[in-house]
Formats: sequence, structure tokens, C-alpha cells
Amino acid sequence: MAEKFEVGQVLEGKVTGIQPYGAFVALDDQVQGLVHISEVTHGFVKDINEHLSEGDEVKVKILNIDEKSNKYSLSIRATQEAPKKEARRPRKPQAQKQQVQQDNSAGFNTLKDKLEEWIEQSEDRASTYRNN
Repeated sequence: MAEKFEVGQVLEGKVTGIQPYGAFVALDDQVQGLVHISEVTHGFVKDINEHLSEGDEVKVKILNIDEKSNKYSLSIRATQEAPKKEARRPRKPQAQKQQVQQDNSAGFNTLKDKLEEWIEQSEDRASTYRNN
């Protein structure tokens, strides 16, 4: 049976069953393979039923053939063009970053520096209470 199909081959198949982990696709009357949920489409698939239904005609690529167990690993995603990534925002020049960090430095002192400051504030408050 495996002589009919080869790894890397792209062909049409029919969805014969759906499980939470993937879809079974018949390649012909005798050969059926599994499209794992991660191979359905680009991106995350939470519910395979949102993408496929029994009886759907799909284009699949054969990823692997286990001849001993006669199992075929298939991919729909491999037959589709990957979506284009969105353009990223341009980064701030280094000089602007440093200025922003200096402006916010009061909130980002090290614990040692802050501890000394807190001790001074505590002593000031204590002396204020004693004098009143």
C-alpha cells in the first residue's frame, strides 16, 4: 500500500472523522491518515471543529509514513502559505530610552538605596513625633 504514496506528496483527501486531537483524512478507499490538531492551520487551534467538518475535501501533505503500523501523518498547514507577520513598531533611539529611564529613576532605585532613604525618613518622623 505504501508504494502509492510518498512523504512530501500533496494530494486531496476527505475528512472521515474528527477527534479533539486531530482529524482523520481518507487519501483513497484503503488509506487513511491523521492530521494532528497542530497541523490544521497556522496559529493556535483551540477547537478543531471550528476549522474542519466530516466530509470536507482538504488538501494535505504527507509528513510521515510508518510502514510497520501503516500510519500516515498528514498536514493541511503545510499546504498553505504562512501568514505574513505584522510590521513591528520602530524602536526608540537609544538617547530617548536613557532619558526616559532617568525621568523614572525614582521608582527604580535599588533596594539598598531605598532602604537608606527609608531609614532616614523613619528617623525624621520619629524625631518629629518626639518633639510634639
